[in-house]
Amino acid sequence: MRKKILITTSLFLITGIAIYRYSYKNHRDIESETADYVVTVDGLEKEFSLNDSLATIKYQDKTIEVTAEITSIEPANRGVVIGEKIFATFTDSLPKDIAINKILKIKGRFLGYDELLQEFKIDQSSVSHSNK
Repeated sequence: MRKKILITTSLFLITGIAIYRYSYKNHRDIESETADYVVTVDGLEKEFSLNDSLATIKYQDKTIEVTAEITSIEPANRGVVIGEKIFATFTDSLPKDIAINKILKIKGRFLGYDELLQEFKIDQSSVSHSNK
């Protein structure tokens, strides 16, 4: 009987530790990651128009870097639209020096293509470089 209690307790302890480690694993730091893909707006559009399933598999949850002109700023959502097709949200707040028509190089985690809004979604964005 004592052996069964010891085995049962050990199993619960191991299961609890495994659940804790899975739930509280380290979050990705996209800003410090190297981009998996450096893409253009036109390149993304082309890949998704040819085969959206393969493109989704390729880019989903990957770190991408894209350079394009800011076409819209949405402070309430901490986001910007670049190249008229990519909606990028920032984790904390918008960078202070952004402005419409400014060229921006953004690195972030690719979430997917929103068919309703017809735009690509990126989150955890950071400005890699800006000019203009």
